[in-house]
Amino acid sequence: MLWRRVKRRFGIAAPRLSVRLHMPWYMRWSMLAPFLIGALGLAWWAYGSGLELAGFHRSEIEQELVQLRERVEVLSVENESLKNQSVQSERLLQIEQSSNQETAKQLKSLSDENLSLQEDLAFFQNLTAVRGKEGELAVHRLKLVRDSLPGEYRLRMLLVQGGQRAKEFSGSYQLVATIVEGGQRTTLLFPQDPSGNAQFQLAFKYYLRVEKSLQLPSGAQLESVQVRIFEQGAREPKVRQSVSLS
Repeated sequence: MLWRRVKRRFGIAAPRLSVRLHMPWYMRWSMLAPFLIGALGLAWWAYGSGLELAGFHRSEIEQELVQLRERVEVLSVENESLKNQSVQSERLLQIEQSSNQETAKQLKSLSDENLSLQEDLAFFQNLTAVRGKEGELAVHRLKLVRDSLPGEYRLRMLLVQGGQRAKEFSGSYQLVATIVEGGQRTTLLFPQDPSGNAQFQLAFKYYLRVEKSLQLPSGAQLESVQVRIFEQGAREPKVRQSVSLS
């Protein structure tokens, strides 16, 4: 058997021996690299040619991109400028609104002052008319209006004593309020005793402005108020005058 193995290996039937040249891997790649680079270049050229044939020009697109970037920068600057202008405009608008509000307040104040002057003129005219009646007491410009709080009312009046040699009037006043509460009509006195509250005392010679706030119970509705003027020491009022809610 040994002889047969040797004969097969080194005899006529033995396999042929081939001799090949061994090349390192980097030499193989160096030989393949030019072909690969050429293939990539050819592919890139074909890609670019295809884009140009399709109407896509790279240089023009790059130029347009540069222009768009420049346009974006310009628009950003304009946008920032517009924001600043908007802020300034809002400030000017706020200043103008504040000025208009102040002007409206001044106009209202002037209108109120004008109304007060007209009322004063009417008062002096009435004062002149009753001057010949010595010591006569009268109630002028009696008004009853709602106040700012619910259930609160304000009464205003002007007391005038006629005559050039009128003596000082000393006394008090009382308010009789007619209200509707729970479907029933009743009256409230402010104060209960006309001489029992210092806030209702009167002392003047020719004229006196009186302003009084009335607070009613919750749910009560005011219909009218009667003003009673008492001279000091008297039990019966010297003057009675009524006013309805305006």
